[in-house]
Amino acid sequence: MTFRTSPCSSSTASVMASSKIPPRCKLSSLFQHPHRPISPAPAPISLSKDSVSNTMDAGQLHNFLKSNCKSGHIKRGEAFNVFDQMISMHLTPPISSFNMLLGAVAKIKCYSDVISFHKRMSLIGLATDFITLNILINCYCNLHKVDFGLAVLGEMLRRGYNPNAVTFTSLIRGLCLGNRIIEATGLLRKMVWMGCQPNVVTYGTLLNGLCTTGNTMVAVKMHDEMLNGNGSFGAAIKPNLVCYSTIIDSLCKYGLIDKGKELFSEMKERGISPDVVAYSSIIHGMCHTGRWEEAKALFYEMVDGGVRPNVVTFNVLMDALCKAEQTDKAYELFELMVQRGERPDTFTYNTLLDGLCLEGRIDDARDLFVSMESKGIETDAVSYNVLIRCYCESGRIAEAKKLCSEMICNKITPTVITYNTLLTGLFLKGKVTDAWKLFGEMKVHDLTPKSCTYNILLDGLCKNDRLSEAMELFHSLENHDFQPTLPIFNCLIDGLCKSGKIEIARELFNRLSHEGLEPNVITYTIMIHGLCKDGQLEKANSLFLEMEEKGCAPNLVTFNVLMRGFCQNNEMQKVVELLQEMAERKFSPDESTIGIVIDLLSKDEKCHKYLKLLPTFPSQGQTKRI
Repeated sequence: MTFRTSPCSSSTASVMASSKIPPRCKLSSLFQHPHRPISPAPAPISLSKDSVSNTMDAGQLHNFLKSNCKSGHIKRGEAFNVFDQMISMHLTPPISSFNMLLGAVAKIKCYSDVISFHKRMSLIGLATDFITLNILINCYCNLHKVDFGLAVLGEMLRRGYNPNAVTFTSLIRGLCLGNRIIEATGLLRKMVWMGCQPNVVTYGTLLNGLCTTGNTMVAVKMHDEMLNGNGSFGAAIKPNLVCYSTIIDSLCKYGLIDKGKELFSEMKERGISPDVVAYSSIIHGMCHTGRWEEAKALFYEMVDGGVRPNVVTFNVLMDALCKAEQTDKAYELFELMVQRGERPDTFTYNTLLDGLCLEGRIDDARDLFVSMESKGIETDAVSYNVLIRCYCESGRIAEAKKLCSEMICNKITPTVITYNTLLTGLFLKGKVTDAWKLFGEMKVHDLTPKSCTYNILLDGLCKNDRLSEAMELFHSLENHDFQPTLPIFNCLIDGLCKSGKIEIARELFNRLSHEGLEPNVITYTIMIHGLCKDGQLEKANSLFLEMEEKGCAPNLVTFNVLMRGFCQNNEMQKVVELLQEMAERKFSPDESTIGIVIDLLSKDEKCHKYLKLLPTFPSQGQTKRI
């Protein structure tokens, strides 16, 4: 990928620098003109504890509320001091002044403090109004206490107030935060039934709740209904940028890129200009599904349209390049990102680390890792895990363990992934004792091994001829009510088969259904291979036929395993029949298949008669004969 840049004249630069509204910019300008600092807003009134200890008159209170509360420049301590002063004043301020303070405290997310203030107001008999109750509902919902919010709604109705869109929107948000989506949708319908028309914020709140709980297509349907006014939500509502971005992001995360693009186009047709969030969502979806050229074209459209990409946009593109093992091009993008004034974050560096490791450039990865501290970028568990994995894969276990120790010294707690990676590396090196010791260290860091951890242990033990230890661990897990997964059974069955303990392996295989597990193609192939190796070809063939009857289709490896068994037993006709079945299923032979055929024809001259019976296989739109 080559990013377009072009020189920009000094006269053009001076015009753009002096313009209040930047013109539609080309890609080159994106990287030559970083963000300019924004003039600071007027400083709020500072109100220390000492300054409010004196009597505050109505004028001072009014100035403070207007300057600090309306602008959102209020500190928690100031709020408590002002509240104490307000309830102590000779003439109690109007409820509107209290509402202004409560609203400001809610804006800085001190929701519990708002509830505390309300309780104190009630204790001194201060009458609250509709706005107070709305603020209270909002706070309860943000604290995931939506049932208390619904109770306040009941009080609101008893006092004769009519809930408005703000009331219902807060409650819908609270229900969504609690994953009570059906109730949230029902409340929206009740809102319409009560004669309160939802606004675009209400609509966007429910859409976000649907998307975050995986109900994306329901959100799309609701979007269509509310856009056209043909659903049960009342009149048509024109969605805004936030609504569109929410659905587009969710569609792309679930791989529904074309539907996301459709909404993206609809948004532009309705005169809503996409922002960096909308563009980044679509670009991420395209990168994730391998549509790199489309992602690149959209990136150019974005910047040429005057929308400046942020760190998320750059991270998405760099991640795609690194996964495609094009780390050098990712570095080019990294340099452009820095040039245009975007500060890389830990995710950016982790992405580049991963890309370098995928290409086997471990020393470059280490240099980049070391440079993070000098550039003020914090390393995290992911940073260490990426590098530890790279060391383990290259067989440099000592350096991987040293990095884990460094991680602990830097007060970064290793994760299950850290230990899984190290365990895999140790077993590959045959260091079984060290692996057991490392496994014991997980408890020190209060980490609970996951199913994949036990799978690594069992696999490592089996492959290092420690089958008895593997079986002992397996039975220990059973005694502790641990539910073994299919990969764990597969691992043990494979180990037993390779050790010639075919009957015990068959017992484990037969146990799967009792454990509520269905054998997959890997399980069947392992078992068929074990039976072939043990000379039980009839049972192997029966199992091959059984797997298809039970809805598990064999793959190329399954065919190769069974053909190899028949070939070694000189059952050439069976091999040819399996080859013909492979051709019917449009499987393309691999090196193992070709090796079997060569062995078949090399047995003796009598086997040459099978040459004419060999089928023709499809290969990339053509056919070939083996």
